[in-house]
Amino acid sequence: MHQTLLAPAAWLYGRMAQRRFEKNVSYRSRLPVICVGNFTAGGTGKTPLTQSIASLIAANGERPVVLSRGYGGAMRGPVFVDGQLHRAAEVGDEPLLLSRTVPVVISRDRRAGVQLIEAGSGEAGGADAVIMDDGLQNAALKKDLVIALVDGARGIGNGAVIPAGPLRAPMEFQFGLADAIVVNGRSAIEGRETAVLDELRRRFPGPVLEARVAPAGDVDWLGERPILAYSGIGNPARFFTTLSGLGANVVETRTFGDHHQFKEREASDLIAAAEALGAQLVTTEKDWVRLSREGGALEALQQASRPLPIRLTFEEQDSARLASLVDAAVKTGGYRRGVPQP
Repeated sequence: MHQTLLAPAAWLYGRMAQRRFEKNVSYRSRLPVICVGNFTAGGTGKTPLTQSIASLIAANGERPVVLSRGYGGAMRGPVFVDGQLHRAAEVGDEPLLLSRTVPVVISRDRRAGVQLIEAGSGEAGGADAVIMDDGLQNAALKKDLVIALVDGARGIGNGAVIPAGPLRAPMEFQFGLADAIVVNGRSAIEGRETAVLDELRRRFPGPVLEARVAPAGDVDWLGERPILAYSGIGNPARFFTTLSGLGANVVETRTFGDHHQFKEREASDLIAAAEALGAQLVTTEKDWVRLSREGGALEALQQASRPLPIRLTFEEQDSARLASLVDAAVKTGGYRRGVPQP
């Protein structure tokens, strides 16, 4: 009943999203543009996938630069993110985290952002490819490869568009925007472990790859003390499940809104609760970086917390397919040979 009542609003939202895309005049960069996005609202793991793609490009001797809208930050850009200067409140937590391993430009205007990258200024020192973060439904740039990420537990929900469901636009329209899909994780429901993967492979004509979240580095420390886990990301439940799956004794969890800007009182409360439980505070890398250079109780919370670095892993066949898709886009995309901008 709830979905039925919201159907008119969902139709209007989806139609507007589709029309915005269709009416936009896209800019063709001289650089290859690889886009990472998702069909739904909420977290699916785009940041680790972006990191994986950047690593694949760098491994071939090419120089990637990430282009982000800078969601959650106050700055409009275009500007290169400086990890020693900027705060998450200024540039967004995901760009700040990514900037630790790859040059990042934030820009609300994606065309202006890619033009800054093309100019070869800032920390990039020249670039060979652009990774556009969260731009599946954004038509500002022409893209050479579009990868949509889907949460393997939640899938596409009830298949309805916001506000009746989680989709950002009608599903068939969004399928037409993507070149490949990566399914992150599997369902925890017994007998339905691959339900999302199987459905997408039936419905989507292109490659559908499977990824898993894995810790990056040693995790033996998780078993040393009880864990108080806290998180303000799009899908905190996946983070808590990951901790438990790694053998952590999670005695308490605290959930905050996506991209949550922690307050002094919240930080003090978390520290006090962990001390009372004799627990180690553990959070995500995005939450941890959001506390950087904030001072006071927020700095104390960062010092008392341990982030859990994660990465995406693929089976050998899917890893090779992803590498092939990225390599082809970088080698053949863009207008790097001086072909005029149309």
